[in-house]
Amino acid sequence: MTRGKLFVISGPSGAGKGTICKRLLEKDSNIRFSVSMTTRLPREGEVEGVDYYFVDKTEFEQLLINGGLLEHNRYLDNFYGTPRKQVLGWIEEGYNVILEIDYHGAFQVRDAYPDCVLIFIMPPSIEELEARITGRGTETEEVRERRLKEALGEIAQAEKYDYTVVNDNLDAAVDRVSQIMKEEQNVISINQ
Repeated sequence: MTRGKLFVISGPSGAGKGTICKRLLEKDSNIRFSVSMTTRLPREGEVEGVDYYFVDKTEFEQLLINGGLLEHNRYLDNFYGTPRKQVLGWIEEGYNVILEIDYHGAFQVRDAYPDCVLIFIMPPSIEELEARITGRGTETEEVRERRLKEALGEIAQAEKYDYTVVNDNLDAAVDRVSQIMKEEQNVISINQ
């Protein structure tokens, strides 16, 4: 059996990475999406085990101490992390796994699992990114400003990724990420 491959998808808030991941999962039954763990409270409509695993800080810290997280980070006063066991199990079973995480986590994953592929989703422009963040209407002005400032810092990290995909057309961006995944999976098959 061919092992799966680990793909890390990052990009600033509003770049469309979540929508791209959702479309990829709909297109390919051999992809698994790793659900992150967080200490933040659920937003309206979020489902435990689908959007995140919601845990308290004590449980999160215990997993961290015991090596149960592939990566972890603090963002806007909350902790986020990727449960290690499920991700590595899926890869061994032959599934390609997508992690949708920020650049801090992406670089931790690369250090822990060098065979991963990092893909950065870039907005078409800063103006469009600002419009997308504002258009959500779910955050205060202060949080939107913080997200935009964070986004600029994240965009500066894009050159450290294996691939950058500009999301100026959603269908084209999904097709490009899908193509990258297929090409990278073929590299594994040839080398095994």
